[in-house]
Amino acid sequence: MFDKLRNFLEFNGFNVISRIADRLGVRASKLRILYIYLSFVTMGITFAVYLIIAFFLWLKDGIVIRRKSVFDL
Repeated sequence: MFDKLRNFLEFNGFNVISRIADRLGVRASKLRILYIYLSFVTMGITFAVYLIIAFFLWLKDGIVIRRKSVFDL
């Protein structure tokens, strides 16, 4: 059962880029490389946004003065 499912997914999943490449008229290997590069770029952008948000939160914590609460007295 698992072999049948794996074969089905491999046949239909790996064929997607080839079919798109045929429609666009480009080589499938170039399209696969483009897909891999775009995946790394999107992960890099997400990580960069995370670092920028972390920096601004660190900056906010350094600027904002924490006052004691009435209940801490």
